[in-house]
Amino acid sequence: MAIDAVLLAGRENRGALRGASEVPWEALVQFGGRPMAAWVAEAALGAEGVGRLAVVGPAEIGSDVAAFASDRVVTLCPHGSMLENLQRGIAACGGSSELVLILTSDIPLVRSVMVERFLRQALSRQPVADFYYPVVPKQVVESRFGKSQRTYVRLREGTFTGGNLALVRPQVLIKMAHEVETFMALRKSPFKLAKRLGWGFLIHFLLSRPTLAQVEQHFSNLFGVRGQAVVVDDAEIGVDVDKPEDLALCEAVLAHG
Repeated sequence: MAIDAVLLAGRENRGALRGASEVPWEALVQFGGRPMAAWVAEAALGAEGVGRLAVVGPAEIGSDVAAFASDRVVTLCPHGSMLENLQRGIAACGGSSELVLILTSDIPLVRSVMVERFLRQALSRQPVADFYYPVVPKQVVESRFGKSQRTYVRLREGTFTGGNLALVRPQVLIKMAHEVETFMALRKSPFKLAKRLGWGFLIHFLLSRPTLAQVEQHFSNLFGVRGQAVVVDDAEIGVDVDKPEDLALCEAVLAHG
């Protein structure tokens, strides 16, 4: 089963990253001599099981990866909300993929083998879910990147940070359109995300630290879809670049292999 992928690369460079580069789009910030998003696109295209890739972002990204897989890449100019761009990307791939891999453009250290591992882990889970989301243990991140500033959530099984890709059934995006957009917008704010999930859950979260299974069940009950967290050991999935110090950290990691 080929899985289509959508790379969301349409964020304008108006935030902290502008201190590192004045390019108009964050996805075009240079990393290792290439646009940051080009590394992510290549990782997706090189992963076994991934079919077509829709890049929703500046045309320069598509041009960069064209030599790698020109017949599998379509580039769309970003327009509207993140969810609208995601839906356009899915449609541009043909809309026939049972599951769609969603990636953000700010994880330039991700590699094809890491994408493959996440897909393999997600697809092996039972029961089958509608939404798979990677979480990375804190100790995994710190062993690879040191004590860099990340957003972590403490659960019964340990402390985790969220990843920057997901595997979703396209029809679920239509069913829970607003909720998906809210969830993605709040993914770096544990308190706001917990509040969005409900006060009862928030109290439980603060007093007794829920398990991953309890978070999954609450998510499923709240949104009417089955979601599953996938614990991964690739820190690169959870370390994104949204400020100059993140870029410098990732450049240093790249330089040292």
